[in-house]
Amino acid sequence: MASIAKVEPLTTARALRGPFDYRIPSRMEGVGVGTMLVVPFGRQRMLGVVVDVASESEIPPERLVEPVSALESGVPAELVRLGLWVAEDYCSTPARGLALVLPPGTGTSRSAAPAARTREQLVADLLPAGREALVAGSPVRLGPRQRQALESLLDGPATAAELADAGADHSTLRRLADRSLLSLERKPQRRHVAGIELGEQGERRPNRSSALTLTPAQHAALDAVLEGIRARRHERLLLNGVTGSGKTEVYLRAVAQVLEQGRSAIVLVPEIALTPQTAGRFAERFGDRVAVMHSQLGLGERYDEWQRLRRGEARVCVGPRSAVFAPVKDLGLIVVDEEHDSAYKQESDPRYDARRVAEHRAELAQAVLLCGSATPRPESWRRLRRLDLPERADGRRLPPVELIDMRESPRALHRCTREALDELKRSGGKAIVLVNRRGWSPFVVCRTCGKTWMCPRCDVTLTLHRDGDSQALRCHHCGHGEPVPSSCPDCRSTAVARHGTGTQRLEEELREALSPLPVFRVDSDAARRKSGIAHVLRDFDRASSGILIGTQMVAQGHDFPEVTLAVVQDADATLRFPDFRSEERTFSLVAQLAGRSGRGPAGGRVLVQTMCPEAGCLRHAAAHDAEGFLREELERRSALGYPPFADLVRIVASAQDQAAADAGANSVGERVAAAGFKLLGPAPLFRLKDQSRSMLLMKTRERANAVAAVGDAVKAAATGGRLRGVSLSVDVDPQ
Repeated sequence: MASIAKVEPLTTARALRGPFDYRIPSRMEGVGVGTMLVVPFGRQRMLGVVVDVASESEIPPERLVEPVSALESGVPAELVRLGLWVAEDYCSTPARGLALVLPPGTGTSRSAAPAARTREQLVADLLPAGREALVAGSPVRLGPRQRQALESLLDGPATAAELADAGADHSTLRRLADRSLLSLERKPQRRHVAGIELGEQGERRPNRSSALTLTPAQHAALDAVLEGIRARRHERLLLNGVTGSGKTEVYLRAVAQVLEQGRSAIVLVPEIALTPQTAGRFAERFGDRVAVMHSQLGLGERYDEWQRLRRGEARVCVGPRSAVFAPVKDLGLIVVDEEHDSAYKQESDPRYDARRVAEHRAELAQAVLLCGSATPRPESWRRLRRLDLPERADGRRLPPVELIDMRESPRALHRCTREALDELKRSGGKAIVLVNRRGWSPFVVCRTCGKTWMCPRCDVTLTLHRDGDSQALRCHHCGHGEPVPSSCPDCRSTAVARHGTGTQRLEEELREALSPLPVFRVDSDAARRKSGIAHVLRDFDRASSGILIGTQMVAQGHDFPEVTLAVVQDADATLRFPDFRSEERTFSLVAQLAGRSGRGPAGGRVLVQTMCPEAGCLRHAAAHDAEGFLREELERRSALGYPPFADLVRIVASAQDQAAADAGANSVGERVAAAGFKLLGPAPLFRLKDQSRSMLLMKTRERANAVAAVGDAVKAAATGGRLRGVSLSVDVDPQ
């Protein structure tokens, strides 16, 4: 019988090598994989997760200590294994991998007590004696408030709060309970996710029911998905469908089949901005069986949704990348919508890719993985079985795309673009304008001496932001802010110019030029407000006409049939990055935004402003030719040895000065090279948050061995204090 718990303490120390053995006392029955324990660890108490149990230990019994206590909530065993796999596959620590799968509000080493708990409410229910007391002629004496309280319960149980509104306070209820006229019981109270039940956009439109007629292509794709679901067989499928081809309806019917089997599904979306709309569609179809998980929910809301999934009350989880760790029971399907989006990559340790995690979890559960996109990644195009939806579900043609040459245009919007917006104002239609920079202006410069205002902590320019009458310069990396200068501190000139156009500036310009046409803005500034993006999208959807301005989050996933014009203000922005994925991202951005236009009977058009109209990715996007672009892109990557033909691992050393950062990178690089792997670098990166940085990059076809070698090298470098003041981070599959 198991008497030893192998526990991974939830500490961030990379050099710590667990798990550690603890003796399970008889008072802690039921301790197993996934149990969360408070354990003595050194001189402190720490929260840990049981990753295994055994009947004996290599450590003598007299040296083993017992856990202090066990938490009521735990983690499913399959999620413990998934968290440990993420830690290994992404060169992180077990504690950081396990933190991904814990209930919301747990996972810190500083506090053993969970930060979130189940909210309870006092519920009163009428007992037989109480019902008899209300009968005329009853000998039971009741005061006016007592009688009113009992009468309020004739139709069924009610909460103490509801009865208080009827005039019965807690003391009245307690006295009635003492007389056995009613019962009082504390029951869990769910914190509802605001707006999801109506789907934010489900109020105005008719219910999208399963009575919708599928196209032949949708039927064929759905049959292939259902075949794997019914056989309970792991399948890796790519739903390659043009924008508006009805991919969501395929998802909905696939989820319906999973629920008929009594199993569960996870639906991943790339952005929180897409979650309310997507969750609303699933809630319309499946009601309260849908739970929502994302970081902008309150801690209590996330905790309640997590518990609903854990108990099986909800069987469909909708959310961004972290929802891949949802504690669903008997997983049958994982949908990865807009699978091309880089938002599926986590930016902090462990830097996992939710698409790869979804594939691994589906394989473990013998579930179907269904990835969908109008612009699939080259990796998915090459590796997954394709199901094609080549036409829009309503039979309408994709809108024409015009490439507008900006090389001789001095303004942010070309004359042709302004004419199209003026025509939209006259006709009263809707448009979406994509601007790849938030704020007012990307940088501020002195016209006299050329000084550019830079962040004192990062080697980047400060962005001008305006909010009503207030304005400030801000760093988009560290958050540093300072007042807007009225003159140059170097040459005393007052010729301080604001260059470039961000979402705020274009919003103001269009609001003035196109009044009274309403203008809406969606960017990460709006995302910081709870439900901010959802409200903006809802208002735009309900408006009879208007313009939606935003960053990349407006380019995908949204379904606004009244949009007849889509504009990309600067299509070259993503092409200027020194990144082998820059052409892929540019193609995807333009093609996705084009798909927002022309979904209604009025048709649509797309205007793409560019300084490089001859770029291959833009020409393919204008022709709606994803297959042609991917064919050329795969040939290029094969020749250069980039994914999907190799894996990348990036190692970054950070320190107060560049010499220390270089020394840290060299130390790790030498150890990795000794293991037989080649590295590029070290190369300096721009200073970030007062830290100088140095980077190493590895291309490898031996992913597991390479990750292990890097992990060993980083652990060795972090042990013994030889690189004091240097922090090391590892990014497998960097984006």
